[in-house]
Amino acid sequence: METWQRNLYILMAAQGLVMAAMSMVVPFLPLYLYDLGMTDAAQVQRWAGLIFGINFLSAFVMAPIWGGLADRYGRKIMILRSGYGMAVITALIAFATSPVHLLLLRFLNGTISGFVPASVALTATNTPREHVGYALGMLQAGGIAGSILGPFFGGVLAEWIGIRHVFWLTGLLLALATTVVHLYVKEIAKPDPKENGASFRARAAVILHTPTLLLLFGTALVVQFALMGPSPQMPLFVKELGAPGGYVSFFAGLVIAAAGAANLLSSPVLGRWSDRYGAHRVLIGASLAAALLTLPLAFVTNVWQLLVFRFLLGLAAGGLLPALHALVRKHAPAGMESTAFGYQTSAINLGNLLGPLSGGVLAGWIGFRGLFLVTASLLLGNALLLWAASRNMAAAQSNVAPQKEGRS
Repeated sequence: METWQRNLYILMAAQGLVMAAMSMVVPFLPLYLYDLGMTDAAQVQRWAGLIFGINFLSAFVMAPIWGGLADRYGRKIMILRSGYGMAVITALIAFATSPVHLLLLRFLNGTISGFVPASVALTATNTPREHVGYALGMLQAGGIAGSILGPFFGGVLAEWIGIRHVFWLTGLLLALATTVVHLYVKEIAKPDPKENGASFRARAAVILHTPTLLLLFGTALVVQFALMGPSPQMPLFVKELGAPGGYVSFFAGLVIAAAGAANLLSSPVLGRWSDRYGAHRVLIGASLAAALLTLPLAFVTNVWQLLVFRFLLGLAAGGLLPALHALVRKHAPAGMESTAFGYQTSAINLGNLLGPLSGGVLAGWIGFRGLFLVTASLLLGNALLLWAASRNMAAAQSNVAPQKEGRS
């Protein structure tokens, strides 16, 4: 097995473990507030939203900074920094005695985070050019698998060993995944700090004056905003449609999981297509398909139809982020790849933050079906914008010289 392949499979497993650990806390985060002394349900909902979102806010601010440091000192060291840091902070959440403590620790967790973008940057810069799409698709599949399994096991463990002990276990899993990377992942294309000594401001000036990168960052924001916006509303929409047998929670979970499972299946396949046919073509096609498959959600009349179209939407969405990451890698200035991925991560975090908040407001204003029409329009408009810029992306991609294995 070649070095890039070994790195890929280890990072894929480690990222799955990290995403499982991080998503374990999602099902019972509001319940933990009751354990911390809150009694008013409305207050719990407000604090739960704030505590959930603050992690994305601090990660949004810090991602480009960590990316710049990765370009100077290496991507692997950023994975270790993030992994061990999150392990400690997550374990400390078990000792929280007030909602303020929980809020501050979640803020710190977002500040120190970066395991996933650093893994993406290491994979993209240490994989031969002809295999980058496949590698990024596989990496995403590992993360999605963890995200699907994490909430299930988190809920089970919270009932079995208690909420506080789950935070201990989560910290242990994060430390374990990071240690595996520490021992077995080899960074071949490690940057030289003397050669990559440009300041953060200078890097930002170069990247933010590259039109294609700005388009890709905007696409990442729109995609995450559109896909994440309806997610928190799914249980309510399932209830409105009438869940079979009255099992609202079960079918709501099934509808959400269906998109994730489809994404898991399609990411490696569409990643290979990116290598074969061009990442820009896969990105445009996946964006258009996602828009067209979101539209029928506004007209479904039962849960089974909703389930089918969510699964199909997940198949299309599986090609979006791997293709975006591949294009960022191709268009990033030499020596600034991780910084570019940092800005990409900031855009994704902003979409993760604004999507659910705006989705809740829009659902209350224009209804669930109107929300799906809005998100379909956003995805369609973005697909058309990408199509209009596709000639420039294709020209830039064809001008990239094939890289030697292990060279960024």
